Amino acid sequence: MFFVDTIETASLGNRSYLTGGRRAAAVVDPPRDIDRVIAAAARRGVRIALVVETHLHNDYVTGGLDLARVTGARYLVPAAAQVSFARVPVADGDLTAVDDGLALRALATPGHTPHHTSYVLTEEGRDVAVFTGGSLLIGSVGRPDLVEPRLTAGLARAQHASVHRLADELADAVPVLPTHGFGSFCSSSQAEGSATTIGDERGRNDALVKDVDTFVAELLAALDDVPAYYAHMGPANAAGPAPLDLTPPDPADAEEIARRLAAGEWVVDLRSRVAFAEGHVAGSFNFEGEGRLATYLAWLIPWGRPVTLLASTAADIADAQRELSRVGVGRPVAAATGGPEDWAGTASELRSSRRSDFAGLAAAREQGEDPVVLDVRRNAEYRAGAIVGAVHIPLHELRERLGEVPPGVVWVHCAGGTRAAIAASMLDAAGRGTVAVDDGFDAAAQAGLRLTVPAP
Repeated sequence: MFFVDTIETASLGNRSYLTGGRRAAAVVDPPRDIDRVIAAAARRGVRIALVVETHLHNDYVTGGLDLARVTGARYLVPAAAQVSFARVPVADGDLTAVDDGLALRALATPGHTPHHTSYVLTEEGRDVAVFTGGSLLIGSVGRPDLVEPRLTAGLARAQHASVHRLADELADAVPVLPTHGFGSFCSSSQAEGSATTIGDERGRNDALVKDVDTFVAELLAALDDVPAYYAHMGPANAAGPAPLDLTPPDPADAEEIARRLAAGEWVVDLRSRVAFAEGHVAGSFNFEGEGRLATYLAWLIPWGRPVTLLASTAADIADAQRELSRVGVGRPVAAATGGPEDWAGTASELRSSRRSDFAGLAAAREQGEDPVVLDVRRNAEYRAGAIVGAVHIPLHELRERLGEVPPGVVWVHCAGGTRAAIAASMLDAAGRGTVAVDDGFDAAAQAGLRLTVPAP
């Protein structure tokens, strides 16, 4: 009897899979921190015989090469993927044994990348599941625009054809097990629900219910910006990532923190946005450790810039280091635990900042304060409705566009508070007075703030 275990990396919106039988297993699209995979195999009491990639990932650094080295497994990578390391090249139709009576059949499903390959799990010749990577997702498909702009339109058409191939060749009851779509920007939209089958998708997936021209036009029109660090993921995966280094960073005292800030390095405070507002080291940035730390920090930081982490505990530092390593952010150069009084040499190096909600913003306007309202949501969110008079600069563009923020106290908001806190800390580090709106955007209209009509 076969099994499939899901290894979730929720912070990146991805899933990896351990699948096998009584003695041996395969790992599909492994995360960089392979200790989680090895532990999952140990719990099952199976040997990892195969490590399988559906494609060269654009949103995270794979642990595939390292996992194959550590376990001695065969490393299966699509034959058309250009890589700099030895692997077992996989072509359409290849059948690879996993365990007695259990095998993986390769299906070429280009679209997310030109070489994308899905794998059908067969038991005694019967299709029992399909690992679709970035091809067919839950109610969606993987983005076709992450490889090369000139290929995007063609890949979108290929994506449509690949999804139809999966639906044509597999029975309705076959479970669909994608890698992306659970918050990953590799997905063209996000999953509704946590499980699906070929039959489920046949009735709801745009790639299966719309003609190719309509599907492609709507897919391309809906694409929004992707994290800047994606540009580094494909090359890193093609070169063969080095083994993960999770050794603790060197401890930093107040003097070293000040020196690193003066050198223009990034000092990142991992505490909650509430704690940061109450007191923080001047010049530090607030990226909460809980949430989408890797996505936003890796998106915003100049690539390769040294990072010093500040947190309440060593465990918080370790968790953040693991998270950042998944997207290729190198080992932190230093770290400090405790609180802002421990991290600042003098009281003059400490700052606090204001927080409020949309009702507070409405009250400020009514009292004639004429606050600067900065909306840091993405373009698609802004087009769907915005506060009248707000300045719109998406968070990922703010570092380069700080000079465009009008003078005055800046009330900065997003859709829920996390991105607003990051943006407020960046403005605070630049010497601007800020109020971080820690509130859901739905509350803006309820507070009486006038909103723009959604763009057609």
